[in-house]
Amino acid sequence: MDLLWNAYSNVSDDEEQPKRQRLSFSSSNPPKRHLPSPSPPPLFHQTQSTIPGSYISKRQRALMGPTPAPLPDPVPVPSPFTLPGSISVTDVHHNILSLLKSKAKDHQSQNLISEKLSATLSGHTNAVNAIHWSSTHAHLLASAGMDHTICVWNVWSRNQKKACVLNFHNAAVKDVKWSQQGHFLLSCGYDCTSRLVDVEKGLETQVFREDQIVAVIKFHPDNSNIFLSGGSKGHIKLWDVRTGKVVHNYNRNLGPILDLEFIMNGKQFISSCDVSQSNISENAIIVWDVSREVPLSNQVYAEAYTCPCVRLHPFDSIFVAQSNGNYVAIFTSTPPYRLNKYKRYEGHVISGFPIKCSFSLDGKKLASGSSDGSIFLYDYQSSKVVKKIKAHDQACIDVAFHPIIPNVIASCSWDGSILVFE
Repeated sequence: MDLLWNAYSNVSDDEEQPKRQRLSFSSSNPPKRHLPSPSPPPLFHQTQSTIPGSYISKRQRALMGPTPAPLPDPVPVPSPFTLPGSISVTDVHHNILSLLKSKAKDHQSQNLISEKLSATLSGHTNAVNAIHWSSTHAHLLASAGMDHTICVWNVWSRNQKKACVLNFHNAAVKDVKWSQQGHFLLSCGYDCTSRLVDVEKGLETQVFREDQIVAVIKFHPDNSNIFLSGGSKGHIKLWDVRTGKVVHNYNRNLGPILDLEFIMNGKQFISSCDVSQSNISENAIIVWDVSREVPLSNQVYAEAYTCPCVRLHPFDSIFVAQSNGNYVAIFTSTPPYRLNKYKRYEGHVISGFPIKCSFSLDGKKLASGSSDGSIFLYDYQSSKVVKKIKAHDQACIDVAFHPIIPNVIASCSWDGSILVFE
């Protein structure tokens, strides 16, 4: 029988042992088996080196396994709050500190601004869209950049001038404003949010989300718990910081909001928008009633230009609007909100940049940026150019007079630089 089995069986040697084992189990006394311990399959990629260009079988490739791809280098995530310097006044020079404490009462006559460069503030890696002095902590200047960051500068520090960097936005930051209450900063940007940050603690306290890019924010002049926001879809909202909710909506199918400014002690506000319709003389500048959510006038500016900036005079009942016609126009801030056709501030160039202007502390000077990088200083009464300062290599976007020291002005540029003159 064994001879016949060996002659006609087609099974291989590897399959022969199990067949015989099944046959032997049919007997009444199965023999004891001593099976050798299984050995692991050969690892070709460990025991054999592959010759370049040689054939590799499917079984060998399966045993070798896929070659693991190298892991990419981890992308560093910036900290939302870094503190390279200090926001304290302890490092500020005593001469500047005495001016800040005395509120410059003995320096009101120093209205002329020299071209002496007081500070160069370097740190942004892209264009700077806005700057703002703190009125309660006047040694601090905040800047909003296209590099997604907000920098707080201790301008007159003898050590590190960059006090802290805020990275809470995940897109370009368009505007920044200091609150009248403590070390709080409000900012907005292309991530469709406005964010309130406690700079002293380095904490983001609130986030105000919208369905549009938020281009401009403005605190109420008498109540820092309320602020306006305007954005790319033409929506204007009045927010309450205490509840984090919208109090009023001001919608009129407008173009992107360019600027906002409170007037009449906060009872009214002005909006400037980018009008794309054929009749640009309507809705370019609108005066609103805050509480009733209705426009009081929408035909303030009849010129065929948009206005990237609107500023109220600190004392007189007028406001000015930076026009893309390369001049600053003057309007009355009381009804009927008329344009002064006989007086304007000319000399600087806009060239399509969102260039801003600013009044001095005493209201006697008006400063404007220019696309050639210069700062133009105008006499408020005569509208004549008092001085032209070549400040930046690229367009000067924003200018801001110091809130206490009358002969200090800061400027920022499309090239990312920030300068302070005194």
